[in-house]
Amino acid sequence: MSTISTHDAPTPLALVVRTVAIDDPGDLLRLLPSTSPTAWVRRGDGLVAWGEAARVEVGTATDAQTAWEALVERAVVRDEVGLPGTGPVAFGSFAFDDASPAGGVLVVPSVLVGRRDGQAWLTTVGTGLSAPPTLVADPEPVRAPGAVRYRTGALDPQTWAARVAEAVAAIRAGAAEKIVLARDVLARTAEPLDVRWALGRLAERYDSCWTFSVDGLIGATPELLVRLERGLVTSRVLAGTVQRTGDDDADLARAAILAHSSKDLEEHEYAVRSVAQALAPFCSSTNVPDVPFVLSLPNVLHLASDITGVASAEAGGSLGLAAALHPSAAVCGTPTTDALTLIRRLEQMDRGRYAGPVGWTGASGDGEWGIALRSAHVDPSDPHEVRLFAGCGVVAASDPTAELTESEAKLDPMRYALTDS
Repeated sequence: MSTISTHDAPTPLALVVRTVAIDDPGDLLRLLPSTSPTAWVRRGDGLVAWGEAARVEVGTATDAQTAWEALVERAVVRDEVGLPGTGPVAFGSFAFDDASPAGGVLVVPSVLVGRRDGQAWLTTVGTGLSAPPTLVADPEPVRAPGAVRYRTGALDPQTWAARVAEAVAAIRAGAAEKIVLARDVLARTAEPLDVRWALGRLAERYDSCWTFSVDGLIGATPELLVRLERGLVTSRVLAGTVQRTGDDDADLARAAILAHSSKDLEEHEYAVRSVAQALAPFCSSTNVPDVPFVLSLPNVLHLASDITGVASAEAGGSLGLAAALHPSAAVCGTPTTDALTLIRRLEQMDRGRYAGPVGWTGASGDGEWGIALRSAHVDPSDPHEVRLFAGCGVVAASDPTAELTESEAKLDPMRYALTDS
Protein backbone atom coordinates (compact mmCIF):
# COMPACT_ATOMS: atom_id res chain seq x y z
CA MET A 1 0.00 0.00 0.00
CA SER A 2 1.19 3.52 -0.81
CA THR A 3 0.49 6.07 1.96
CA ILE A 4 0.77 9.78 1.26
CA SER A 5 0.72 12.65 3.71
CA THR A 6 0.41 16.14 2.29
CA HIS A 7 2.88 17.27 4.96
CA ASP A 8 5.89 15.28 3.75
CA ALA A 9 4.58 14.32 0.27
CA PRO A 10 6.72 11.29 -0.68
CA THR A 11 6.56 10.18 -4.28
CA PRO A 12 3.87 7.47 -4.49
CA LEU A 13 4.24 4.26 -6.42
CA ALA A 14 2.39 4.21 -9.72
CA LEU A 15 -1.01 2.52 -9.45
CA VAL A 16 -1.86 -0.21 -11.95
CA VAL A 17 -5.62 -0.17 -12.51
CA ARG A 18 -7.79 -2.49 -14.54
CA THR A 19 -11.59 -2.44 -14.93
CA VAL A 20 -13.47 -5.27 -16.64
CA ALA A 21 -17.16 -6.02 -17.13
CA ILE A 22 -18.60 -8.84 -15.02
CA ASP A 23 -21.92 -10.64 -14.68
CA ASP A 24 -24.41 -9.14 -12.25
CA PRO A 25 -23.00 -9.89 -8.77
CA GLY A 26 -26.35 -9.58 -6.95
CA ASP A 27 -26.50 -7.71 -3.65
CA LEU A 28 -23.37 -5.55 -3.64
CA LEU A 29 -23.16 -5.30 0.14
CA ARG A 30 -23.02 -9.11 0.43
CA LEU A 31 -19.68 -9.08 -1.39
CA LEU A 32 -17.96 -7.12 1.37
CA PRO A 33 -15.49 -8.74 3.75
CA SER A 34 -15.68 -7.95 7.44
CA THR A 35 -12.40 -6.02 7.50
CA SER A 36 -12.57 -2.32 6.48
CA PRO A 37 -15.57 -2.57 4.13
CA THR A 38 -16.07 0.49 1.94
CA ALA A 39 -19.40 1.31 0.31
CA TRP A 40 -21.47 3.93 -1.49
CA VAL A 41 -24.80 2.43 -2.58
CA ARG A 42 -28.34 3.61 -3.31
CA ARG A 43 -31.30 1.52 -4.42
CA GLY A 44 -29.06 -1.46 -5.10
CA ASP A 45 -26.59 0.31 -7.40
CA GLY A 46 -23.29 1.94 -6.52
CA LEU A 47 -19.82 0.91 -5.42
CA VAL A 48 -18.42 -1.48 -2.81
CA ALA A 49 -14.74 -1.97 -2.17
CA TRP A 50 -12.07 -3.28 0.20
CA GLY A 51 -8.33 -3.20 0.72
CA GLU A 52 -6.08 -0.17 0.34
CA ALA A 53 -3.83 0.28 -2.68
CA ALA A 54 -3.16 3.88 -1.60
CA ARG A 55 -4.15 6.15 1.25
CA VAL A 56 -3.97 9.94 1.20
CA GLU A 57 -4.17 11.64 4.59
CA VAL A 58 -4.87 15.35 4.34
CA GLY A 59 -6.15 18.36 6.21
CA THR A 60 -8.98 19.38 3.85
CA ALA A 61 -10.80 18.32 0.69
CA THR A 62 -8.88 20.99 -1.23
CA ASP A 63 -5.60 19.29 -0.26
CA ALA A 64 -7.06 15.96 -1.30
CA GLN A 65 -7.89 17.22 -4.80
CA THR A 66 -4.24 18.06 -5.43
CA ALA A 67 -3.01 14.71 -4.09
CA TRP A 68 -5.62 12.79 -6.11
CA GLU A 69 -4.60 14.49 -9.35
CA ALA A 70 -0.99 13.47 -8.69
CA LEU A 71 -2.01 9.85 -8.11
CA VAL A 72 -4.13 9.73 -11.27
CA GLU A 73 -1.38 11.29 -13.38
CA ARG A 74 0.99 8.45 -12.48
CA ALA A 75 -1.57 5.63 -12.78
CA VAL A 76 -1.44 2.99 -15.51
CA VAL A 77 -5.08 2.41 -16.43
CA ARG A 78 -6.93 -0.14 -18.55
CA ASP A 79 -10.65 0.59 -18.35
CA GLU A 80 -12.79 -1.69 -20.51
CA VAL A 81 -16.14 -0.31 -19.28
CA GLY A 82 -15.87 3.49 -19.35
CA LEU A 83 -18.65 4.53 -16.95
CA PRO A 84 -18.61 6.92 -13.98
CA GLY A 85 -17.10 4.85 -11.17
CA THR A 86 -14.81 2.72 -13.37
CA GLY A 87 -11.06 3.10 -13.63
CA PRO A 88 -9.23 4.68 -10.67
CA VAL A 89 -11.63 5.57 -7.83
CA ALA A 90 -10.92 7.04 -4.41
CA PHE A 91 -13.33 7.15 -1.48
CA GLY A 92 -13.07 10.10 0.86
CA SER A 93 -14.23 11.44 4.19
CA PHE A 94 -13.43 14.90 5.56
CA ALA A 95 -13.90 16.78 8.82
CA PHE A 96 -16.78 19.20 9.21
CA ASP A 97 -14.43 21.87 10.57
CA ASP A 98 -11.08 22.51 8.86
CA ALA A 99 -9.63 23.12 12.34
CA SER A 100 -10.57 19.60 13.50
CA PRO A 101 -7.73 17.14 14.13
CA ALA A 102 -9.90 14.54 12.35
CA GLY A 103 -8.68 15.93 9.04
CA GLY A 104 -9.55 13.98 5.93
CA VAL A 105 -8.62 10.88 4.00
CA LEU A 106 -8.78 9.47 0.48
CA VAL A 107 -8.62 5.69 0.13
CA VAL A 108 -7.95 3.96 -3.18
CA PRO A 109 -9.24 0.41 -2.67
CA SER A 110 -7.50 -2.71 -3.94
CA VAL A 111 -10.77 -4.22 -5.17
CA LEU A 112 -13.96 -2.46 -6.26
CA VAL A 113 -17.22 -3.87 -7.59
CA GLY A 114 -19.75 -1.49 -9.12
CA ARG A 115 -23.14 -1.62 -10.77
CA ARG A 116 -25.01 1.05 -12.68
CA ASP A 117 -28.13 0.71 -14.84
CA GLY A 118 -27.67 -3.05 -15.28
CA GLN A 119 -23.95 -2.89 -16.08
CA ALA A 120 -21.55 -4.39 -13.49
CA TRP A 121 -17.78 -4.19 -13.31
CA LEU A 122 -14.73 -5.21 -11.31
CA THR A 123 -11.75 -2.92 -10.76
CA THR A 124 -8.48 -4.16 -9.30
CA VAL A 125 -5.66 -1.88 -8.23
CA GLY A 126 -2.07 -2.83 -7.53
CA THR A 127 1.31 -1.15 -7.78
CA GLY A 128 4.36 -1.81 -9.85
CA LEU A 129 5.62 -4.04 -7.03
CA SER A 130 2.51 -6.11 -6.36
CA ALA A 131 0.14 -8.37 -8.25
CA PRO A 132 -3.44 -7.17 -8.66
CA PRO A 133 -5.82 -8.56 -6.02
CA THR A 134 -8.76 -10.79 -6.77
CA LEU A 135 -12.43 -10.86 -5.85
CA VAL A 136 -13.20 -12.42 -2.47
CA ALA A 137 -15.23 -15.48 -3.42
CA ASP A 138 -16.84 -16.27 -0.09
CA PRO A 139 -16.90 -13.51 2.59
CA GLU A 140 -17.45 -14.65 6.17
CA PRO A 141 -21.04 -14.48 7.51
CA VAL A 142 -22.33 -11.14 8.80
CA ARG A 143 -22.43 -10.96 12.60
CA ALA A 144 -25.18 -9.29 14.65
CA PRO A 145 -24.04 -6.70 17.23
CA GLY A 146 -26.02 -8.17 20.13
CA ALA A 147 -27.46 -5.96 22.87
CA VAL A 148 -26.64 -2.24 22.69
CA ARG A 149 -26.25 0.14 25.63
CA TYR A 150 -26.59 3.89 25.03
CA ARG A 151 -25.19 6.70 27.12
CA THR A 152 -24.88 10.48 26.99
CA GLY A 153 -22.39 12.07 24.65
CA ALA A 154 -20.84 15.52 24.99
CA LEU A 155 -24.08 17.05 26.34
CA ASP A 156 -27.10 15.47 28.03
CA PRO A 157 -30.46 16.14 26.32
CA GLN A 158 -31.54 18.90 28.72
CA THR A 159 -28.24 20.75 28.41
CA TRP A 160 -28.34 20.42 24.63
CA ALA A 161 -31.87 21.91 24.56
CA ALA A 162 -30.58 24.76 26.72
CA ARG A 163 -27.83 25.37 24.14
CA VAL A 164 -30.52 25.57 21.45
CA ALA A 165 -32.19 28.27 23.54
CA GLU A 166 -28.86 30.12 23.72
CA ALA A 167 -28.52 29.83 19.95
CA VAL A 168 -32.02 31.24 19.42
CA ALA A 169 -31.20 34.19 21.69
CA ALA A 170 -27.94 34.82 19.84
CA ILE A 171 -29.69 34.70 16.46
CA ARG A 172 -32.37 37.12 17.63
CA ALA A 173 -29.57 39.42 18.82
CA GLY A 174 -28.03 39.40 15.34
CA ALA A 175 -25.10 37.00 15.89
CA ALA A 176 -26.18 34.87 12.90
CA GLU A 177 -29.26 34.06 10.81
CA LYS A 178 -29.11 30.29 11.27
CA ILE A 179 -26.86 27.73 12.93
CA VAL A 180 -26.90 23.93 12.92
CA LEU A 181 -26.30 22.29 16.30
CA ALA A 182 -25.17 18.68 16.48
CA ARG A 183 -25.80 16.06 19.17
CA ASP A 184 -23.83 12.91 19.82
CA VAL A 185 -24.86 9.74 21.63
CA LEU A 186 -22.50 6.90 22.56
CA ALA A 187 -23.38 3.26 21.95
CA ARG A 188 -21.66 0.11 23.12
CA THR A 189 -22.43 -3.16 21.37
CA ALA A 190 -22.20 -6.55 23.09
CA GLU A 191 -20.30 -7.97 20.10
CA PRO A 192 -17.68 -6.13 18.02
CA LEU A 193 -19.65 -4.19 15.41
CA ASP A 194 -19.67 -5.85 12.01
CA VAL A 195 -20.15 -2.76 9.85
CA ARG A 196 -21.84 -4.88 7.18
CA TRP A 197 -24.72 -5.52 9.60
CA ALA A 198 -25.40 -1.80 9.95
CA LEU A 199 -24.99 -1.14 6.23
CA GLY A 200 -27.45 -3.87 5.28
CA ARG A 201 -30.14 -2.57 7.63
CA LEU A 202 -29.66 1.01 6.48
CA ALA A 203 -29.72 0.13 2.78
CA GLU A 204 -32.91 -1.88 3.19
CA ARG A 205 -34.87 0.66 5.25
CA TYR A 206 -33.46 3.89 3.79
CA ASP A 207 -33.04 2.84 0.17
CA SER A 208 -33.57 6.37 -1.19
CA CYS A 209 -30.53 7.55 0.81
CA TRP A 210 -26.87 7.04 -0.04
CA THR A 211 -25.61 4.32 2.33
CA PHE A 212 -21.90 4.75 2.97
CA SER A 213 -18.92 3.31 4.79
CA VAL A 214 -15.59 5.12 4.52
CA ASP A 215 -12.71 4.71 6.97
CA GLY A 216 -14.90 3.93 9.98
CA LEU A 217 -17.63 6.47 9.23
CA ILE A 218 -20.94 4.78 8.40
CA GLY A 219 -24.45 6.00 7.71
CA ALA A 220 -27.20 6.72 5.22
CA THR A 221 -27.41 10.31 4.03
CA PRO A 222 -30.44 11.79 2.27
CA GLU A 223 -28.44 14.88 1.28
CA LEU A 224 -26.24 14.94 -1.83
CA LEU A 225 -23.70 17.71 -1.44
CA VAL A 226 -22.70 17.46 -5.10
CA ARG A 227 -22.63 15.05 -8.01
CA LEU A 228 -20.55 15.74 -11.11
CA GLU A 229 -21.35 13.50 -14.05
CA ARG A 230 -20.17 14.27 -17.56
CA GLY A 231 -20.49 18.00 -17.04
CA LEU A 232 -23.80 18.01 -15.16
CA VAL A 233 -23.71 19.25 -11.57
CA THR A 234 -26.44 18.24 -9.09
CA SER A 235 -26.93 19.11 -5.43
CA ARG A 236 -29.82 17.98 -3.22
CA VAL A 237 -30.41 20.45 -0.39
CA LEU A 238 -32.37 19.50 2.73
CA ALA A 239 -33.45 21.91 5.46
CA GLY A 240 -36.73 21.98 7.35
CA THR A 241 -37.87 18.80 9.09
CA VAL A 242 -40.82 17.25 10.85
CA GLN A 243 -41.00 13.84 12.53
CA ARG A 244 -43.28 11.19 11.04
CA THR A 245 -46.05 9.65 13.12
CA GLY A 246 -46.39 6.28 11.37
CA ASP A 247 -49.97 7.11 10.36
CA ASP A 248 -50.21 7.85 6.62
CA ASP A 249 -53.09 10.33 6.91
CA ALA A 250 -51.45 12.19 9.79
CA ASP A 251 -48.13 12.28 7.94
CA LEU A 252 -49.84 13.68 4.84
CA ALA A 253 -51.24 16.48 6.97
CA ARG A 254 -47.79 17.05 8.50
CA ALA A 255 -46.26 17.26 5.03
CA ALA A 256 -48.74 19.99 4.09
CA ILE A 257 -47.95 21.91 7.27
CA LEU A 258 -44.19 21.55 6.63
CA ALA A 259 -44.55 22.84 3.06
CA HIS A 260 -46.17 26.04 4.39
CA SER A 261 -44.21 26.49 7.63
CA SER A 262 -42.60 29.95 7.67
CA LYS A 263 -39.93 28.74 10.11
CA ASP A 264 -38.97 25.73 7.96
CA LEU A 265 -39.19 27.64 4.69
CA GLU A 266 -36.86 30.29 6.12
CA GLU A 267 -34.37 27.62 7.18
CA HIS A 268 -34.60 25.99 3.75
CA GLU A 269 -34.11 29.28 1.91
CA TYR A 270 -30.82 29.91 3.74
CA ALA A 271 -29.54 26.46 2.72
CA VAL A 272 -30.59 26.75 -0.93
CA ARG A 273 -29.12 30.23 -1.25
CA SER A 274 -25.75 29.16 0.18
CA VAL A 275 -25.44 26.24 -2.26
CA ALA A 276 -26.56 28.29 -5.27
CA GLN A 277 -24.05 31.03 -4.45
CA ALA A 278 -21.22 28.53 -3.95
CA LEU A 279 -21.97 26.78 -7.27
CA ALA A 280 -22.31 29.96 -9.34
CA PRO A 281 -18.55 30.48 -10.03
CA PHE A 282 -18.23 26.90 -11.30
CA CYS A 283 -21.32 26.64 -13.54
CA SER A 284 -22.14 28.30 -16.86
CA SER A 285 -25.83 28.00 -15.94
CA THR A 286 -27.84 26.80 -12.95
CA ASN A 287 -31.43 25.90 -12.20
CA VAL A 288 -32.69 26.66 -8.70
CA PRO A 289 -36.29 25.55 -7.97
CA ASP A 290 -38.66 28.27 -6.80
CA VAL A 291 -40.23 26.07 -4.13
CA PRO A 292 -39.02 22.91 -2.36
CA PHE A 293 -40.69 19.53 -2.42
CA VAL A 294 -41.33 17.29 0.59
CA LEU A 295 -38.96 14.32 0.79
CA SER A 296 -40.44 11.41 2.75
CA LEU A 297 -38.15 9.13 4.74
CA PRO A 298 -39.22 6.37 7.15
CA ASN A 299 -38.48 8.55 10.19
CA VAL A 300 -38.87 12.18 9.05
CA LEU A 301 -40.18 14.49 6.33
CA HIS A 302 -37.81 17.07 4.84
CA LEU A 303 -38.12 20.13 2.65
CA ALA A 304 -35.84 19.39 -0.32
CA SER A 305 -34.58 21.16 -3.43
CA ASP A 306 -32.54 19.71 -6.30
CA ILE A 307 -30.21 22.34 -7.74
CA THR A 308 -28.65 21.56 -11.12
CA GLY A 309 -26.07 23.25 -13.30
CA VAL A 310 -23.75 22.89 -16.27
CA ALA A 311 -20.12 22.77 -15.16
CA SER A 312 -17.83 25.44 -16.54
CA ALA A 313 -14.09 25.08 -17.21
CA GLU A 314 -13.42 26.40 -13.69
CA ALA A 315 -15.34 23.55 -12.05
CA GLY A 316 -12.47 21.08 -11.86
CA GLY A 317 -13.54 17.77 -10.38
CA SER A 318 -16.28 16.67 -8.00
CA LEU A 319 -13.88 16.78 -5.06
CA GLY A 320 -13.04 20.42 -5.76
CA LEU A 321 -16.75 21.25 -5.98
CA ALA A 322 -17.38 19.50 -2.67
CA ALA A 323 -14.64 21.60 -1.08
CA ALA A 324 -16.19 24.78 -2.48
CA LEU A 325 -19.69 23.89 -1.28
CA HIS A 326 -18.77 22.79 2.24
CA PRO A 327 -19.92 23.87 4.76
CA SER A 328 -23.32 24.87 3.42
CA ALA A 329 -26.00 26.53 5.52
CA ALA A 330 -27.72 23.13 5.76
CA VAL A 331 -24.97 21.76 8.02
CA CYS A 332 -23.35 24.88 9.45
CA GLY A 333 -25.55 27.95 9.18
CA THR A 334 -25.27 31.43 7.78
CA PRO A 335 -23.24 33.60 7.64
CA THR A 336 -20.75 30.73 7.69
CA THR A 337 -18.05 32.32 9.85
CA ASP A 338 -20.54 33.61 12.42
CA ALA A 339 -22.38 30.29 12.55
CA LEU A 340 -19.15 28.32 12.96
CA THR A 341 -18.08 30.56 15.84
CA LEU A 342 -21.36 29.86 17.64
CA ILE A 343 -21.15 26.12 16.93
CA ARG A 344 -17.68 25.88 18.44
CA ARG A 345 -18.85 27.67 21.58
CA LEU A 346 -22.18 25.91 22.09
CA GLU A 347 -21.57 22.28 21.07
CA GLN A 348 -18.49 21.72 23.25
CA MET A 349 -17.31 18.80 21.14
CA ASP A 350 -15.32 18.04 18.04
CA ARG A 351 -17.73 16.79 15.39
CA GLY A 352 -14.92 14.98 13.65
CA ARG A 353 -16.22 13.97 10.24
CA TYR A 354 -19.90 14.22 11.13
CA ALA A 355 -21.62 16.57 8.64
CA GLY A 356 -18.47 16.69 6.51
CA PRO A 357 -18.22 15.58 2.86
CA VAL A 358 -18.20 11.82 2.26
CA GLY A 359 -18.24 10.00 -1.08
CA TRP A 360 -16.06 9.12 -4.04
CA THR A 361 -14.24 10.59 -7.02
CA GLY A 362 -13.00 9.08 -10.27
CA ALA A 363 -10.05 9.85 -12.52
CA SER A 364 -12.15 12.08 -14.81
CA GLY A 365 -13.37 14.15 -11.86
CA ASP A 366 -16.85 12.63 -11.96
CA GLY A 367 -18.07 11.58 -8.52
CA GLU A 368 -20.66 11.83 -5.79
CA TRP A 369 -20.25 13.54 -2.42
CA GLY A 370 -22.85 13.43 0.27
CA ILE A 371 -23.01 15.05 3.69
CA ALA A 372 -22.31 12.64 6.51
CA LEU A 373 -25.68 13.03 8.21
CA ARG A 374 -27.49 10.27 10.16
CA SER A 375 -24.04 8.83 10.67
CA ALA A 376 -21.88 7.06 13.23
CA HIS A 377 -18.17 6.60 13.79
CA VAL A 378 -16.76 3.26 14.90
CA ASP A 379 -13.86 3.61 17.33
CA PRO A 380 -10.82 2.17 15.48
CA SER A 381 -9.31 0.96 18.77
CA ASP A 382 -12.53 -0.56 20.15
CA PRO A 383 -15.10 -1.99 17.68
CA HIS A 384 -17.69 -2.22 20.47
CA GLU A 385 -17.73 1.59 20.76
CA VAL A 386 -19.84 3.63 18.31
CA ARG A 387 -20.56 7.38 18.34
CA LEU A 388 -23.90 8.40 16.80
CA PHE A 389 -24.68 11.88 15.49
CA ALA A 390 -27.65 14.04 14.56
CA GLY A 391 -28.09 17.74 13.91
CA CYS A 392 -30.84 20.36 13.77
CA GLY A 393 -31.06 23.73 12.06
CA VAL A 394 -31.81 26.58 14.48
CA VAL A 395 -33.33 29.91 13.42
CA ALA A 396 -34.98 32.75 15.32
CA ALA A 397 -38.34 30.93 15.44
CA SER A 398 -36.93 27.61 16.70
CA ASP A 399 -38.31 25.97 19.84
CA PRO A 400 -35.71 24.07 21.95
CA THR A 401 -38.12 21.28 22.92
CA ALA A 402 -39.15 20.73 19.31
CA GLU A 403 -35.51 20.69 18.18
CA LEU A 404 -34.67 18.06 20.81
CA THR A 405 -37.55 15.91 19.58
CA GLU A 406 -36.32 16.36 16.01
CA SER A 407 -32.78 15.33 16.98
CA GLU A 408 -34.14 12.12 18.52
CA ALA A 409 -35.93 11.34 15.25
CA LYS A 410 -32.71 11.91 13.33
CA LEU A 411 -30.87 9.47 15.58
CA ASP A 412 -33.38 6.73 14.70
CA PRO A 413 -31.63 5.48 11.52
CA MET A 414 -28.38 4.64 13.28
CA ARG A 415 -30.16 3.18 16.29
CA TYR A 416 -32.12 1.00 13.90
CA ALA A 417 -28.88 0.02 12.13
CA LEU A 418 -27.49 -1.30 15.42
CA THR A 419 -30.63 -3.19 16.39
CA ASP A 420 -30.22 -6.93 16.62
CA SER A 421 -33.59 -7.81 15.09
